[in-house]
Amino acid sequence: MKVLITGGGGFLGKKLARRILQQGTLADANGKQHSIAELLLFDVGVASGPGLDDPRVKAVAGDIANFATVQSVVQGASTVFHFAAVVSAGAEADFDLGYRVNLDGTRNVLEACRALGTNPRVVFTSSLAAYGGDLPPAVTDDTPLTPQTSYGAQKSIGEFLIRDYTRKGFLRGTAVRLPTICVRTGLPNKAASTWASSVVREPLTGVDVVCPVTPETVMVVLSPRKTVEAFVRLHDLPHEAFGPGRTLLLNGINVTAKELEQAVGRHSGNRKVGKVVWQHDPAIQKICDGWPQGIESARSRRLGFEIDRDLDEVVRHFIADDLDEQMKIANPG
Repeated sequence: MKVLITGGGGFLGKKLARRILQQGTLADANGKQHSIAELLLFDVGVASGPGLDDPRVKAVAGDIANFATVQSVVQGASTVFHFAAVVSAGAEADFDLGYRVNLDGTRNVLEACRALGTNPRVVFTSSLAAYGGDLPPAVTDDTPLTPQTSYGAQKSIGEFLIRDYTRKGFLRGTAVRLPTICVRTGLPNKAASTWASSVVREPLTGVDVVCPVTPETVMVVLSPRKTVEAFVRLHDLPHEAFGPGRTLLLNGINVTAKELEQAVGRHSGNRKVGKVVWQHDPAIQKICDGWPQGIESARSRRLGFEIDRDLDEVVRHFIADDLDEQMKIANPG
């Protein structure tokens, strides 16, 4: 089995790659497990990092908006995890770039899969940015999509494309609507939600961090560990588990920016921790305030998708899984 991960050089792409390599198999359309012969990581740069020096791994750099390039990496794939995207604030700041990558790139992936004629599996990552405006206290499986940003619109369109290409029998697609993934390794990026990781990650490595939202701002989060488990489970579930909607809304836990800061203090140990500096950015605040303040997905629970027990577990997972790597990023010398 050949597996392709677009955005394979990103945080979640590499996390999923390591999990697939460790597991060694994924299910086919009939639920039978097949060995991974090739795991292709496609991104704007060549993916690298711990755990990826495996003979099954091939890393390719290229432009997701170039159809010929996408068609070449999709060739022979049984499964595509489509993660490649311009993040929320980046897509909002650069309208043309957001649509080029997040819409044209997604269409390229789906068209390349369609051209295979083998009905491959496609897992597409969507976002809570698909919601916006006047929302209920918690969004549910039936809450309509009302995006208020270009990124949210692009992810919503991607969900509908997955649904239609699946309906036509070109591929077997599912979309997963993700909460904010916390805690990510790396450096702060242009995602409006990047602060949710930063207020934990930077202080635990001894670095001060600026938080652009108010302490009371709510974010629904899910740890990377639970997210990767969800990707594999989602992939291996029977095709009929999702119905015509083809989208799974993942649950998460509700936390405030202040609670994230306080969790660092509970798990600091003997470390010298950095400080959180509250510096309000109205543009970021507006984006975050437009997102759901809670998630209540009965379908996700019914299908056995798990969330973190509490915020302390999220932070413990980060310390156990990723803090050492983050220390190297924060202190490259």
